[in-house]
Amino acid sequence: MSRHGAARETSQLDRRLEALDEARQLADGALPDDTLDEVLQVLERASSRRSLSADHTVVGFFGATGSGKSSLFNAVSGAELATAAARRPTTSEPLAGVWGAEGSDELLDWLDVRTRHHATAVPGFAEESTGLILLDLPDFDSTRAENREIVQRMVGLVDVLVWVLDPQKYADAAVHNDFLAPLASHAAVTLVVLNQVDRLPEHEVRPVLESLKAILARDGLGKVQVLGASALVGTGVDKVRAAIRQVAMQRRALSQRLAADVDRASARLAAASGPGEAAGVRSGTRDRLSSELAVAANVPLVVDAVARSYRQEAIRRTGWPVTRWLVRFRPDPLRRLNLRRTGERPELNRTSLPPAGAPERARTDAAVREFADAASEGAPGPWRAVIRGAAREGREQLPDALDQAIAGTELKAGQRSWWWTAFNVIQWLGLLVAVGGLGWLGVLAGLGYFQLPVPEVPRVEGWPVPTVLVAGGALLGIVLALAARFIAGAAARARARAARRRLGASVDAVAQDLVVEPVELEVSRLKSFNAALKSAAG
Repeated sequence: MSRHGAARETSQLDRRLEALDEARQLADGALPDDTLDEVLQVLERASSRRSLSADHTVVGFFGATGSGKSSLFNAVSGAELATAAARRPTTSEPLAGVWGAEGSDELLDWLDVRTRHHATAVPGFAEESTGLILLDLPDFDSTRAENREIVQRMVGLVDVLVWVLDPQKYADAAVHNDFLAPLASHAAVTLVVLNQVDRLPEHEVRPVLESLKAILARDGLGKVQVLGASALVGTGVDKVRAAIRQVAMQRRALSQRLAADVDRASARLAAASGPGEAAGVRSGTRDRLSSELAVAANVPLVVDAVARSYRQEAIRRTGWPVTRWLVRFRPDPLRRLNLRRTGERPELNRTSLPPAGAPERARTDAAVREFADAASEGAPGPWRAVIRGAAREGREQLPDALDQAIAGTELKAGQRSWWWTAFNVIQWLGLLVAVGGLGWLGVLAGLGYFQLPVPEVPRVEGWPVPTVLVAGGALLGIVLALAARFIAGAAARARARAARRRLGASVDAVAQDLVVEPVELEVSRLKSFNAALKSAAG
């Protein structure tokens, strides 16, 4: 492989490992901890292995008791490095044959392999420059638990896996179900050797090999290289050596092994998550959420109070001066709700609105639930639960936050209208005219009472001017009062609409902070997770 190709493969592996780590972090709290722990172990193993010798290819020999694994290890090594025995367990701890000592000790320390042999050169197979480490490992079906643990650990650490099977147990479910099938993604770094073919009649060797290949294909390892060999008579040993040498000389086994680990970890995350993307926050569902929260927070009650408060204040300032003072005895609707206060910090305000009862809480819960269901539509099961949980997280804070938002909203209900002053001035002028007419009539009545000469009163169209003044002033006040009521009603409705908009904006801000943003964050996290997982999967 060219240096440029190796650099490109390393860069791609870096990117995939980073993406896998990003996906793992994004999935924290959404996917099961045991799945995330498995992925973390893959990342930690990759980091550790890449920090050690990249010039060595570690090849592990795995097999069941009686498969001739150690004998094949010796035959491939060209020396009696491993002790082969008829009694089980044949191998009790890992044994290493090393070609190329420089840099191997740290790697073998990490593998926890204490028994090491610096093997002599084998022409056409391994020299000092090859950088090859062969491991003879305990039997995977050993009766000793520590031996099985060693095998399980080494399966996750070596660069190349050589599975040594025998004609009697090559279809054993234990090796296929427990080891081979779960490592289907590692086909590029897996070699299967059917040992002891010398025990088969010559005409049965090919059918047995074909049978083994069919079983491996069902395990997802249809592209794995399968070789027949006999460590005892030397049949096929050269082919096994050639296959291992090719892997070692290409210097790609490490990156291929780690890439396969990333594939497997990505598939594990994908299986735990499930396919799909969340629908996300839509404007219609958000508007319904804000609308329902506004009703639950008594916004309609506040809007009505704004309208009534404005009408009451308008009548008090523009009504007939003779009767307008009676309005003062009516309580201000906004003041009763503690919403007409000045000079206070809005964040410290609290209203006197009725506290949320069971119907209001149920309405709030239903609105939040409906919003979360719509936003999580299409999301995989674990993420759907996370999105719904994010929506419910701020539910307990909603009543107090909504009350504070309403208290801090500038309602502008008491803001003076320009027409109040004009009406008020005319009302008082009309009242002065009426009072002037009454005074004039009073003077005339006094003169008549004391039998004094009563001057002739000017007339307009036959009506005495004082009487016209009294009637005109009173009629003007009444007409203006009625007109003011009509104008105040229209202006109150306009004020109520403006207050509704401002209160709606305040409620929407609370909904955004406590419900919408947490949901959007989780939806975005799922989207980023899927993107990272896709990148990690290559």
